[in-house]
Amino acid sequence: MTQKVRELGMVIGTLPVGKKNCITDVQGVQVGHVTLDEKLDDVGAYACTGVTAILPHGGNLFQQKVTGASYVLNGFGKTTGLVQVNELGVIEAPIMLTNTFGVPAVTQGTLQYMLNSNQDIGLSTGTINLVVGECNDSYLNSIRACPITPEHALQAVRNASENTAKEGAVGAGKGMICFGYKGGIGSASRIVTLEQDKISYTVGIIVLSNFGHSSEFIAERYNLPNPNSNAAFSPTDGSIIIVLATDAPLSSRQLTRVIKRCGIGLGRTGSHFSHGSGDIVIGFTTAHHIAHHSSQHLETRIQLREDHPLMNHLFTAAAEATEEAILNSLSQAQTTTGRDGHVVEAYSFKK
Repeated sequence: MTQKVRELGMVIGTLPVGKKNCITDVQGVQVGHVTLDEKLDDVGAYACTGVTAILPHGGNLFQQKVTGASYVLNGFGKTTGLVQVNELGVIEAPIMLTNTFGVPAVTQGTLQYMLNSNQDIGLSTGTINLVVGECNDSYLNSIRACPITPEHALQAVRNASENTAKEGAVGAGKGMICFGYKGGIGSASRIVTLEQDKISYTVGIIVLSNFGHSSEFIAERYNLPNPNSNAAFSPTDGSIIIVLATDAPLSSRQLTRVIKRCGIGLGRTGSHFSHGSGDIVIGFTTAHHIAHHSSQHLETRIQLREDHPLMNHLFTAAAEATEEAILNSLSQAQTTTGRDGHVVEAYSFKK
């Protein structure tokens, strides 16, 4: 049975964690997976991949958008939608994760889901901006076979719930490799409080980890055994998609400042944002629901003061939760066999 690193006695950082230690600790956030794990033929082709959906809330995301932002640590990635997210500062659809060649199919499936829910899109109102992130799972997955279909994206959204998200080799993380060992989906959360003012906010992280060579993992930082020869050969530098959710009232610009600090947590594990790595952070806050339609020419939002101590606490939360989410993606993953008999071992967290 796999466990989160905290359950194994590893404590990352100083801030308290949420009840689920998961991105779904941010109220209203939902996560859903679809996992493909099957032979495609009798000569080695194998579907070892999937789709993961992150919903900022359970309502109509197009009609009630959330404030969003993205930040590129290293841009060797094939995401969709980030240009408009950063231009307008809103997210209006589920955030979807999959493999590199699955992006078109997942985009199509997510589009179909949103069109089914909003009869006005493309007719009486504008189009919609879809956000899809990816990592390359071609060592374990027969990526050229393009086993992901639009229906898998629809299923992932339908499977989304506020329960503790499944982690490890599930959903988009099924075929991913982290530091030469089995990686994938990992999640963690932090609570930021000022007791004297009775203020409390939550920061949640979910990662799709697919980066790093075994020699880069800073095992001694966690008092773990050093990586050994069981690490898989990785022909590419890999990637990571980090998604941050919070209920703190932040503007898009402030949110960008917070999500930049996710790179600190990534770096603490040993990553140096390699040349061929797509290291991308997407963030949103549930504090603001922004109506698509309004007859008013002004709107009012509350946001945190820039110089308030809470801002520094949010920076800390982003770094700590990212680091722990990456470790959880390793500790929760199981040894996986994929295309052409390739095997990626789970990392042993036994001290």
